[in-house]
Amino acid sequence: MERSKINLTPLDRETRAALTTAEAAGHLNRAEQTLRLWAMRENGPIRPLRINGRLAWPTAELRRLLGCAV
Repeated sequence: MERSKINLTPLDRETRAALTTAEAAGHLNRAEQTLRLWAMRENGPIRPLRINGRLAWPTAELRRLLGCAV
């Protein structure tokens, strides 16, 4: 998904436990492929969950990384 077409919920109002790669990339202002590389190499600042072959990025970890209070 293209970043400009994603409607992001602010992290302080997000109720889901994990976000898609596109959503996480939008919050982090990074390309989706960057997050996929972090997942593959296991060397990024945040590690995703793998659910049925898909990546899910923990909302709590995104908040921590970005310094957002809940």
